[in-house]
Amino acid sequence: MSPLQEAAPVRPAWRFSGPETDARPSLPEVNASIHVPTGGSWVHKFLAFLGPGYMVSVGYMDPGNWATDLAGGAQFGYTLLSVIMISNLMAILLQALSARLGIATDRDLAQACRDHYPRSINIMLWLACELAIIACDLAEVIGTAIALQLLFGIPLVGGALLSALDAFLLLLLMNKGFRFLEAFVIALLLVIASCFAIQIAAAAPPVAAMLAGFVPTTRILTNPGMLYVAIGIIGATVMPHNLYLHSSIVQTRAYDRNDAGRREAIRWATTDSTIALMLALFVNAAILVVAAKAFHDTGHADVAEIGQAFRLLSPLLGLGVASTLFAVALLASGINSTVTATLAGQIIMEGFLRLRIPDWARRLLTRGLAVIPVVAVTALYGERGTAQLLVLSQVVLSMQLPFAVVPLVQFVSDKGKMGRFVIPTWVAVLSWTVAGVILLLNFKLLYDTLTGAG
Repeated sequence: MSPLQEAAPVRPAWRFSGPETDARPSLPEVNASIHVPTGGSWVHKFLAFLGPGYMVSVGYMDPGNWATDLAGGAQFGYTLLSVIMISNLMAILLQALSARLGIATDRDLAQACRDHYPRSINIMLWLACELAIIACDLAEVIGTAIALQLLFGIPLVGGALLSALDAFLLLLLMNKGFRFLEAFVIALLLVIASCFAIQIAAAAPPVAAMLAGFVPTTRILTNPGMLYVAIGIIGATVMPHNLYLHSSIVQTRAYDRNDAGRREAIRWATTDSTIALMLALFVNAAILVVAAKAFHDTGHADVAEIGQAFRLLSPLLGLGVASTLFAVALLASGINSTVTATLAGQIIMEGFLRLRIPDWARRLLTRGLAVIPVVAVTALYGERGTAQLLVLSQVVLSMQLPFAVVPLVQFVSDKGKMGRFVIPTWVAVLSWTVAGVILLLNFKLLYDTLTGAG
């Protein structure tokens, strides 16, 4: 018997109020497929668990972040750095809870919802998840199309149509193994981080103003325009589908399915995601800081489109390669995001509906739903329309957050479901506080939108 067979999962007890449980593992084709050493140094253990956190971090620096971070930096300088920091801390907490749920129960969040809630609630949650994925896909289509236009002169409509072909990229990567997929994602993340490290060095932002930007201010809540962008940043940073994704892909490791093995796996998975999300914090903050220094500090606060930023970056920063680095990072971001969105879509559909369709068919379906509005808006309103659509997609994502956050916190706070791995009371209080803040911000945004205050 192989080591992977010996590590076959033994499902823990799970009490539920729904009609049935799902006995199948999440992503069965790769579940427990990556070897975890039983001995050796901590370095070997860390490397074995390294990967899922970076897969999740992709969603925290996708093209949707670029629009909201650029808008925030250009319009309000360094003020919204505090929002990026707070939302990233929220993300670290929520992703840790997501990993804990998956490892402790052998269920992803979608399966857990199916087990616990009645069918009507599950249908509502599934629809909310699908809407979030379409909004995320919308951002990827726009970002990829803009990057292709900036680098190769391909029209936006053509770039949007070409982006549908990335369905086959995921198939190629998955066929080579999940570890290869993780390596591909990490390589592109390093490209993105390197591009922005060079731009930050060229921008040489004022350290005092930058540090002051990390201190929260009430102006964010009282200024409707600032609040709109701030909630867009939260929507772009704390991605609802990432909570479903993370709870599934942490189960790709062949850790011992007993209390000791799960406890160790939770510790390493949390470490992995925390380090990866700090990289996402750097990238998001770098985008806003570059925009603040290049645009806000030079009187170009009206820069809202990625294309505008591309044209102005090199002359304003005095670095000829700055605009090219910006576009290369955007293309890498768009390509990378397709991987995690596709996997999340598969996990959500299988978890809620137990419905499996070929990966290429699912990818073409969701990408088609995103391509149609991009092509229509581009044809009618041009580049400015796609920029507004990009920011709107992030606000839509933010509005979907409660539908993922509330079930997650509910489950990990329930000892009947988590057993010895239930979160401590203080973590539960903190988690419910985060969920409450997200709900309040969304209600505030909805009120401002309906009353015209925004």
